Parts: sequence; structure tokens; C-alpha cells
Amino acid sequence: MTDAKMMTIGDIMTKSVISVDATLTVNETAKMMEDAKVGAVIIMEDNTPVGIVTDRDFAIKIAAHACQITTPIKQIMSSPLFSINSDETVRIAADLMHDRGIRKLPVIDDGKVVGIITSTDIVNLLAVCVEEDMRDMYFHSVAKIYANYSPYN
Repeated sequence: MTDAKMMTIGDIMTKSVISVDATLTVNETAKMMEDAKVGAVIIMEDNTPVGIVTDRDFAIKIAAHACQITTPIKQIMSSPLFSINSDETVRIAADLMHDRGIRKLPVIDDGKVVGIITSTDIVNLLAVCVEEDMRDMYFHSVAKIYANYSPYN
């Protein structure tokens, strides 16, 4: 295995990403997410990524605020869209995810969505790391990302 500290986003990202037009309704988008078995979709306007909607958005923004299922998905998307290039390191992604309080990060190269990296991808990377890399990745990346979500903080 290569040095985990130098692994790039392109090495571990999920390459199949679902994107939807900003005019779709929350119901149509939810059905697409269910069919594709994904936890996030990228929202597009004029073939440009402008936001993201996650399964958590449905719980918080739709259910908690009693939005109609006919609400345009654009109204609940998270924007501006934070993204990263595929040639950046996993450490950079972990830092960005921590700083922004997010767990899903679209990967965009030359204006095109080429993948997505999630906090789960980073945790899964730990499963194949050697002990030294595992310790380094945990304390630098995983602990940072999940620090805000600990019930003990």
C-alpha cells in the first residue's frame, strides 16, 4: 500500500455520483436517492454544480420544517457547494470537512463532478492502513471530522 499520508482523493473517492437538476422536487430527488441507494446528490443548474442535498437534509430541512414534497430541491440544498480536486490529499479533505462541519465532499475537476468523498471513505481507509499510518490518519483526520459529533463534547 502507498503511504496513507500522501494518498489522493482520486485514490479513494466514489466515482459514481448522482446529480439532479435544481428544478426537481424534493419527492423526485428522494426517489432517485432511494433507487440509487445513495446518501447525497449534487444539485446542478445549467450543467454547473451549485449545491448538495444529503439524507440528513431530508430529516432536518424537510421533516422538521414540514416542507411540501413539491418543494423544489434547490430550496433545501446546501450552498455554496464546498468541493475538492481529485489530486488533493486525503488529509486536505479531512481538514476541509472538519473546518466546514460536513461529511460529504464533492470532487470537482475542471468544473465537472468526478466523484465524492465521505467521512466513511476516510474511516474505511483506516481498515487497510499499516499501524503507523492508521494512528496518523486517525489523529489527524478521523478524530477531527467526528469531534463535533461526539456526545461527550
